[in-house]
This record gives sequence, C-alpha cells and structure tokens, in this order.
Amino acid sequence: MTDIQMSFAMGPNPRNRAIFDGTVKPSGIDLTVHKVPVSELFWRQLKFQEFDISEMSISSFLMIMANGDKNWIGLPVFTTRHFFHTMAFARKDSGINSPADYKGKRVGVPEFQQTGALWARGAMIHEFGCRQEDVEWWMERTPEHSHAGAVGFKPPKGTTLKQIPPEKSIGSMLIAGELDATSLYFGNEVNIIDRTSIDLRKHPDIKPVFPDTLAECARYYKKTGIYPINHAMIIRRSLVEKHPWAPMAIYHAMVEANEIANRERIEHVQYYIETGLVPREAAAVLREPIVRHGLKANRKTLETCVQYSHEQGLTPRLMTLEELFAPSTLSE
Repeated sequence: MTDIQMSFAMGPNPRNRAIFDGTVKPSGIDLTVHKVPVSELFWRQLKFQEFDISEMSISSFLMIMANGDKNWIGLPVFTTRHFFHTMAFARKDSGINSPADYKGKRVGVPEFQQTGALWARGAMIHEFGCRQEDVEWWMERTPEHSHAGAVGFKPPKGTTLKQIPPEKSIGSMLIAGELDATSLYFGNEVNIIDRTSIDLRKHPDIKPVFPDTLAECARYYKKTGIYPINHAMIIRRSLVEKHPWAPMAIYHAMVEANEIANRERIEHVQYYIETGLVPREAAAVLREPIVRHGLKANRKTLETCVQYSHEQGLTPRLMTLEELFAPSTLSE
C-alpha cells in the first residue's frame, strides 16, 4: 500500500507522545505532526480547516455536525478528561459555597460553548439544581478569537451571556469584584484566544468552590459513573471517502500510543508505592487505565455529553453517536 500524506495536529499530552516522537505510526499513512495549544488548535480548525486530522472540542464538533457541516467525521479517540465543575473559584465574600449558589451571580467562563464549560454547567444543573438561565454569564474569549465566533454561535434564548472587555480577563474581574465566581478556570496558558494567566489559588480574596476537590471528584464519579471526556479526534471526510481504511489505521495507532502511556504511568505508580509516596491499598485503583478509546468504553459518557449539549441550547437536536463517528469505528 502506498503511503498517503496527512497533516496531524494535537495538543501536548503524554498519551500522544508516541505519535509525536514517531514511536508509533499509523499503517499506510505518513503524518506531518504539529503540536499546537488545544484552544488555539480548535479555533484554527473551525475557522480555517488547516489540518487533515486533529484533536477537537467535542462540544464544538457536536455543534458543527448538528448544523450540517459535512467536512469532518469523528474518530473515537478521547485524549483528555477532567471533572470540570471542580475547576471553579469564587470570591470569599460572594456567598458561594457550591454551584447551587451561582443563582443570580456573575459567573465567568473562558468560552460558553467549550466542552469543559458544558460539563461544568451539566453538573451545576443536574447535581446542584441551579438553572443555566439563572446565572449572568461573562465570557472571556472575544468574537474574533473564539470557537463561538468561528461557528457563528449565538446564546440560547433565556441565557444571559456578556462579553468580558479585551483589556480585562476572568482573573482580573474576579479579583476586582466585577465577577462573583468562575465555573471553569485554567489560568495557565496565554495564546491567540486565551489571556488569563493569574494563579487564583494564591489570592487572599479568592477560594476554590470545592475546597476538597478529590472528594467531590470521587462523589461525582461514584454517583454517575462518568469521567467527563473533553476532546475527540476528527478527520477530513473527503479523505475517508478516498481512503476508507484510514480511520481504523489512525485509531489503532492512537490506541497503541495510549497503551504505551498507560504502561509508563503504571511503572511510575509502582515506584511511588515502593517508595511509600502512595499507600499500597491504592495500587489497584491507580493501576487501572485512566483513558480508554472506542465507543464501547465511553458510550454513557458521550451520550450524556450529547444530552447536555441539546439541553443547554448548543445543538438544535439530539445527535446520535452513529452519525458522529466514522462507520468503520462504531464497533470499537
């Protein structure tokens, strides 16, 4: 089989390292690999369609597919996960002690449509009983440099969404008392579309909404069985039509890269246990694979994400996984 050329872009992540360094290569495909900050990558893909294969925000992918975009098809490769609602901060004088207290408050969000924000609102609604419409949302990313601007997103009816001025940020407005809280905060990366880099953990007027983050992560997972997925992979549909074997070649390469990362992580876990840095009773849990690719292992989480997207007014209809992912990968 003659190799085909494809451009491939992902954010830095240990689970991708074997692809970046060439240890793992998809059969029959010669990749030109680009390492790009993910928020910038998604904006570039949504606006300019620069790369043949890339990591992509699941929320943005759902939105473009629901609105009839036929340029892309999904691959069931899910590289990042987090309990996003636990990444929240509030002013100590705000009266906010959980997402239930966001009602009537000014709450910052990097981007309203981003997947992390979708998951955070899903928990706010379903776990803490605060409606999306009861919050005054403030978005940091500007129309010119945002995923929303790239896809023409408008706030759902009944949802108040205001724009943070370009000379300010979520962090600066929270510290100044112009916001009461942020439902999602990264604060560690400045690029084309993100401008907040303030470490809110060190500010005397700011507190985490969940002081014991690990306890809330454990409670949420025990109750729901969901470890929220953030990103999937997409491939140009015209390439799949020309090379229908390509999705599985890429999928198997990503699975192999993930298995290498898991083996390395388990080696580190063993070292930590032997040196007493973590208790031996934690070994069984820590040795479990954190990330699994494929639809079989992730169907419940993905269907919940699809449900939240529709509930929150991001997509006009309830999508099915079968219409989102390449047909050859649906049994994986």
